[in-house]
Amino acid sequence: MATQAQRAGAGAGVDRERAFFFAMAIAIVVTTVSGFALQFAMGRSTLASPWWVHLHGVTAMGWLTLYLTQNFLVFRGTMALHRQLGFIASAYLGWMVAVGFSVTTLSAITHRIPFFFEPNVFIVMDWTVDLLFAGLTWTAVAMRAQPDWHRRLMLCGAVVVMTPGVGRLLPLPLMGTWILWSIWLVMAVYVAVAMAFDVLTRGRVHPAYLWGFGAITAAIALMRPLAFSPPLLSLTKTLMG
Repeated sequence: MATQAQRAGAGAGVDRERAFFFAMAIAIVVTTVSGFALQFAMGRSTLASPWWVHLHGVTAMGWLTLYLTQNFLVFRGTMALHRQLGFIASAYLGWMVAVGFSVTTLSAITHRIPFFFEPNVFIVMDWTVDLLFAGLTWTAVAMRAQPDWHRRLMLCGAVVVMTPGVGRLLPLPLMGTWILWSIWLVMAVYVAVAMAFDVLTRGRVHPAYLWGFGAITAAIALMRPLAFSPPLLSLTKTLMG
């Protein structure tokens, strides 16, 4: 009887955790889409952008759709399909990085960097975000045999993907040199919610969040120093003519 009760309790815990990660995936997708929708509603974004801008948007939304679908499959217990899609997602990561780097480079060459960004900071921010997302997600895939680490590192990677959407929700032109940290603060809220869930259900924060959010924080802290290093200043000047 005691053993059966323990198994039932463990099963309920797994279901609760799966539901939480699915809910977080929905929140991440809604936040990201809301940022772009707000810009369209305010007339600041149009469909007249170059094709490569649209390709980037479709690519990012494709990833978010995959992430949401994967969490839904886990929530439903459809693990076989989840694993099959995982192989597709792993390959998709490389495409995400290639498109991200290309679009940032083209934005600099064609002078499409938002006026409120220092060009060198924008370039470093975008490239670093691409690498950070890929690093966290590939690490999560490598640790798929440990679901507790896998889910949490995937969540951290998805939080990083929110960056463009979050940036469009914030009044960035008013934030000056605090743009990067304002975006970090929003990401911190999502990770803090996940940490709080761990404390409530496990009694402690899982170390995956310490590593994942630690990497995010370190990346944010390094962006401006890297952006103003001589090699990046020289590269920015070369790209922008």
